[in-house]
Amino acid sequence: MKLLKTLKYAAAIAMTAGFAGTLSAQEANDAPFKESWAPSEWGAGDKAGAVNRTTPEIVLKAVGLVKQGKTATLGKIYAGDAPAFGSRGWRLTIPGKPTGGPFGKHMLMYNDDYLATEIGQIGTQFDGPGHIGVKTSQGMYFYNGRMLGKTASAYGMGDLGVEHVAHKGFVCRGVLLDAVALRGGGDLAIPKGKGDPGIITDADIKEMVKRQGIAPIGEGDCVFLHTGHGNIWHPKDWDKYDAAEKKKRVAAFNAGEPGFGISACNYMAERKIILTGADTWAVEAVPGENADKPFECHLQMQTRRGIWNLENMDLTQLVEDKAYEFLFVWSPLKIKGGTGSPGNPVALY
Repeated sequence: MKLLKTLKYAAAIAMTAGFAGTLSAQEANDAPFKESWAPSEWGAGDKAGAVNRTTPEIVLKAVGLVKQGKTATLGKIYAGDAPAFGSRGWRLTIPGKPTGGPFGKHMLMYNDDYLATEIGQIGTQFDGPGHIGVKTSQGMYFYNGRMLGKTASAYGMGDLGVEHVAHKGFVCRGVLLDAVALRGGGDLAIPKGKGDPGIITDADIKEMVKRQGIAPIGEGDCVFLHTGHGNIWHPKDWDKYDAAEKKKRVAAFNAGEPGFGISACNYMAERKIILTGADTWAVEAVPGENADKPFECHLQMQTRRGIWNLENMDLTQLVEDKAYEFLFVWSPLKIKGGTGSPGNPVALY
């Protein structure tokens, strides 16, 4: 069963990215060694990545962005019928109804819930150090040079666990990039290839910053992209649809997505941001510029640089309020050995 699930997952990645090729057992990518991806700038012992850039000065500057006293939660509802990548699923049950009781003369009762899910990789999700790696000639390479076979087991990711990032947490200047407005309105379409308007470039980022009248993206920022693709799974409307409509929308949502291209990701990395996010399930464009390199931003940002990712965000209120800069506060759950984390980030402005 585990092998079957792994094969389905791999097939889903290949199909979604439009990549029909396969790699033989002998082929490998040794760029991490040739380009010295490790140790990171925070040393060989670092397990948290770019969130280490957060300083008291950066936090105080971000707090200064709160002008109106407004808040927006940026997470979506976790539910069994929500869109999910590949064979992932969310299965919540309430054992007992009630689970326990009654107790005492006042007849107290309680309910618990039991959850079966890929807890770090479902719904609004955070990609941690143990999520994305690369096959090299020396083994499966992950952030800061850690080899999967030496650090992880079936019971947790060891030194790649998400708890190491969670100990830091994210308090930063949040930047909303409205790609829908940039393209003249209307949700961005799934890109068909290089040069497609569904792929956001470094030039596009600079133009959005200029049009939105905000300071350039800088060190310690958390940058979020609004494409409109997330409206297929809009939290205000989802429960109004019947099962057939939901099935149709799940397929459309997972068929591919607009998002950051590799030039945009490299630009943000050069600007020393600490987190990316979007209203889509991968944040980057799928397919991207290079059909033979699916999820290239994931590899270059996360595995190489420790710049983590928040997917399936609800950015609608920020868009409506044109809140392009805000105080962003969130932390992954301290799940020992987890590949990622669910959560409900908060923007304050």
